[in-house]
Amino acid sequence: MAKLSHIRNFAIIAHIDHGKSTLADRLIQLTGGLSPREMKDQVLDSMDIERERGITIKAQTVRLRYESETGELYILNLIDTPGHVDFGYEVSRSLAACEGSLLIVDASQGVEAQTLANVYKALENDHEILPVLNKVDLPAAEPERIKTQIEDVIGIDASSALMISAKTGLGVENVLEAIIKTLPCPQGEISAPLKALLIDSWYDLYLGVVVLVRVFDGRLTKGMRVRMLGADVAYDIERVGFFTPKLVDAEVLSSGEIGFLIAAIKEVAAARVGDTITEDKRACAVPLAGFKPVQSVVFCGLFPIDTGDFESVRVALGKLRLNDASFNYEMETSAALGFGFRCGFLGLLHLEIIQERLTREFNLDLIVTSPSVVYELVLTDGREIILHNPADMPERTEIREVLEPWIRASLMTSNEYLGAILKLCQARRGIQVSLSCVGSRTILSYDFPLNEIVFDFYDRLKSASKGYASFDYDFTGYRPCDLACMQILVNGEPVDALAMLVHRSQAEVRGRFICETLKELIPRHLFKVPIQAAIGGKVIARETVAALRKDVTAKCYGGDITRKRKLLEKQKAGKKKMRQFGKVDIPQEAFLAVVKMGGE
Repeated sequence: MAKLSHIRNFAIIAHIDHGKSTLADRLIQLTGGLSPREMKDQVLDSMDIERERGITIKAQTVRLRYESETGELYILNLIDTPGHVDFGYEVSRSLAACEGSLLIVDASQGVEAQTLANVYKALENDHEILPVLNKVDLPAAEPERIKTQIEDVIGIDASSALMISAKTGLGVENVLEAIIKTLPCPQGEISAPLKALLIDSWYDLYLGVVVLVRVFDGRLTKGMRVRMLGADVAYDIERVGFFTPKLVDAEVLSSGEIGFLIAAIKEVAAARVGDTITEDKRACAVPLAGFKPVQSVVFCGLFPIDTGDFESVRVALGKLRLNDASFNYEMETSAALGFGFRCGFLGLLHLEIIQERLTREFNLDLIVTSPSVVYELVLTDGREIILHNPADMPERTEIREVLEPWIRASLMTSNEYLGAILKLCQARRGIQVSLSCVGSRTILSYDFPLNEIVFDFYDRLKSASKGYASFDYDFTGYRPCDLACMQILVNGEPVDALAMLVHRSQAEVRGRFICETLKELIPRHLFKVPIQAAIGGKVIARETVAALRKDVTAKCYGGDITRKRKLLEKQKAGKKKMRQFGKVDIPQEAFLAVVKMGGE
């Protein structure tokens, strides 16, 4: 059992692709956490999808043993966090379990929006921050300029920032020494009643629910009966231990340590993230603050292409929910698509990851409806309702006020791209809060309606800035808006999977774009197919898919013109009847194209 003064709990925070997971690899290598044979690149990114995309989705914990220059043995608990804004919830959970943070900054790219956002999260948790400049071996690296930038933009002293290259291992040993000398040791009382924070939980096929905990006071031992204060349920602990990153059993987890417990928990829902774990017979007096409950910001429908796969989709979503506390779903039905599920996500990347995992891990073919955000409606009778699905929008006469979610976004860009980015922000109903210049970079603060961000704002921002701008946001609340429910009608029939809520000022532009997209993707039939965008009874955009024309006069050789005319009139009457009763098949590509379409 390590002394508190010989324990360091720290998270690695940075913007996307600044080298968090690579530095974690080097630290594991240097401390002998894994043998050279077991070692591989991004060893903590355990999912195939993380390795392929080169991103971290789940925060991962590893316990390292390090002998310092003075010969003393230290226990280092490292948490590698995601960098993408969609997985900020993983970062906030990880920071609550630590006393310090390694702030990684790319020595060529400098401070980015997520760097700033993660530093603020760390400061909220009273962290000691150790700045580290990575990729100093690159020809484009400018460490002195980046040090000044860290001091100007973030406001922390970077004069003694460590210079490293996580890829080559240059200077990484200095990081281990700096962690021991700079970051504080945990505080706690081993003799006090058990008080542990539930950081994360996931489902293992063989072990059941595995719970990741940080022990603040007391001891967690095998065979102990513990109680989850929030869920108010008690369990007998079967195993405790830590990750090296392999699962290693231990007899006890004491104050200041991070590890896991297994207690025959059947459902992840019983192990709520942020809950306080205490001893059943000797409970702690005050529970820990925990975390705010996760808020889904983007909603969409997931429907199986083959209706017979509905049960498979339900089982697959249940399994994914076990390993992802930020994902939620409920059943819904659609006239066009049959039975499916309404799912909530933290952003479009989160949606994309879940969709890809369903396709890859469970071999499912799905239709994904157009993403939308959550609106609050105040009805004329005074009731307030939450609107997830555009198809559930009440009649206009029943609504007194519509409130939409707004965010405060921070954008960082080079001065040369400022004009294009300001134009994009203006087009998305953005309200400028502040603009400040630091050297050749500009920091923008904007208020946006969330609905304008969830489609393709990030892609357009990268296009406008040639990939150099960065973006981060926080939810700020709801504001009144002039919202309309736009229906898409194909051959006079509304397709509820394509219904969307849009701001009235942009309804016509967006409606025209969808109609043009569908015209290209819906195959031609033997009759004309009108595609319309409508708000209420008013059509605001229309396109027509021309009919396939069979040459009915091909076998009509010579004779009077009236013979040909008679055949053509007969064909015309047949087409009219077919249009009345004919069914239009909308291919999946059409649904996906509308999902990915921009609000241009």
